[in-house]
Amino acid sequence: MSAPRSPRMLRGALVGFDLLNPVPRVIAFQYNPETLTRTIKPRAPGGEGAKAEAMRLGGAPEETIKLDVELDATDSLERGEGALGLYPQLSALEMLVYPATAQVIVNTALLMAGTIEVVPPASQLTLFVWGTKRILPVRVSELSITEDAHDTALNPLRAKVSLGLRVLSYSDLPVTNPAYHVFLAHQVTKEALAVAGSVGDIAAIAGGDVKLL
Repeated sequence: MSAPRSPRMLRGALVGFDLLNPVPRVIAFQYNPETLTRTIKPRAPGGEGAKAEAMRLGGAPEETIKLDVELDATDSLERGEGALGLYPQLSALEMLVYPATAQVIVNTALLMAGTIEVVPPASQLTLFVWGTKRILPVRVSELSITEDAHDTALNPLRAKVSLGLRVLSYSDLPVTNPAYHVFLAHQVTKEALAVAGSVGDIAAIAGGDVKLL
């Protein structure tokens, strides 16, 4: 009898969408991080002190995510691949915080032509994918790279990347932005999971006929 197959582990990833390039840039994590830290800060409405505002919410909470991603080119080198080490993978991550070169050139030309106001280039749409139930539009707020080993051409062979992500919600984006609807779908999924994970019987926690409200 053959041994039972272990369940297939999904891989986390960052996916970048560039309006000038219809092919998404998928940066799959070589190894899923063991730890993922999420910080959620409720968003209060403007103004303080009014009793009527005490229980109101100004929108979706502000959420940040921190994780460490480890990369290793050893296996690729053993297969005769990865001549550039981790340069391609690290470059793909770094380009998430770079404006597109074409936009930089256009804006430079506009400035040289005497245009008074030039709109700063927009970053590409980035999605953080962590399983099928957590697909979030994010902005990379922090990117720290530690290269641990290099080959003779100084190509990085091992690296640890510390990522700080700021989740973008419908409170941050216009309704015309696709990321607005991605986050809204995420919240619908979260609401359904919250119902499934809550205790429906108050007596189970309070006992007897206790009424909380």
